Amino acid sequence: MKRFVEAVKNMFRIQDLRNRVLFTLALLAVYRIGAYIPIPGINSAVLDQLFNQAAGSMLGIFNLFSGGNFRRMTIFALGIMPYITCSGAAKSRSTRAT
Repeated sequence: MKRFVEAVKNMFRIQDLRNRVLFTLALLAVYRIGAYIPIPGINSAVLDQLFNQAAGSMLGIFNLFSGGNFRRMTIFALGIMPYITCSGAAKSRSTRAT
């Protein structure tokens, strides 16, 4: 246990390592906050009813793999698809037809 405490102390003495650890902790905090922000326009009562009816189905397994974010329908349940769609739309607008 003494070696572990000493390793943690050394970790915060080295500036580059300290910055990386703090950045990682900040990203984890952002993810945890985003896991509780619901998507606007979603009726949570109807969504709960849907998941209660579909317990044990493919929908339940998908919710399990998303860490419960799909059932709460949070912004991080969307994954990377909104980014891909937006970048594709922006790219198609930036190219000019000749």
